[in-house]
Amino acid sequence: MLSFSVLGSGSSGNATYIQGSHTSILLDCGFSMPQIKKRLESIERGIDDIDAIFITHEHVDHICGLKRLLNTYDIPVFMTRGTYNVLQNIINNNKSIEIFESGEALTLGEFYVQSFSVTHDAKDPVNYVVSNERVKIGFATDCGYPSKLIINRLKGCHGLIIESNYCPDLLMKGVYPIHIKQRIQSRFGHLSNQQMLQLLSSVIDDTLRALVLAHISENNNQHGLVERLVRQIIGERDIQLWISSQTHPTPLIYLS
Repeated sequence: MLSFSVLGSGSSGNATYIQGSHTSILLDCGFSMPQIKKRLESIERGIDDIDAIFITHEHVDHICGLKRLLNTYDIPVFMTRGTYNVLQNIINNNKSIEIFESGEALTLGEFYVQSFSVTHDAKDPVNYVVSNERVKIGFATDCGYPSKLIINRLKGCHGLIIESNYCPDLLMKGVYPIHIKQRIQSRFGHLSNQQMLQLLSSVIDDTLRALVLAHISENNNQHGLVERLVRQIIGERDIQLWISSQTHPTPLIYLS
């Protein structure tokens, strides 16, 4: 059994809770500690349930609560060496930090956590696949473009959390400065709706049972548009579909 909840996802904060039979982790802690506690409580969980935290990269919407967490709780926090080097002023040689190399696989309790490199405008960003003996969940946001490595890692997952950040037309018509638009669309930015569909089409199979679309831009995308597009790929498959929100968690999604 494995369950997960996207506690929130977007440019203002990101965190995902994953729970197995006897191990629980967070992917990123991009909200304040009061917010993380509140969101965990809304799914009837608590910070004391967390056995470890895995960071994807150093951008503030993924590490906002990290400094207070390190100063308050004795929870191991895993990150790449590049991320560690950038966050020295926050980490301050805290003994809870565990450093790994991009692409390394880690074992924590019942979980096997496979990191994999992504292209994003951060120092050493990674995404993760988390699995136990029965279930596998893949996580891909802030990942630039649907590379062969990402596709490889996400194949055979029972649950997926995939970024669908922007609609190109809405982005280009929007108010962002041109250099921000170029950054978002670059191979070091975010996945568009079309890139999300390309990625999903490459990995979807009969194993997949739950899909959460994440990191959806409030300014350059629309939840209804994303849902319509992805349902064309899902078709008649029996797959739970959730659209994550910046303001509140998804319910706990159970996979077995």
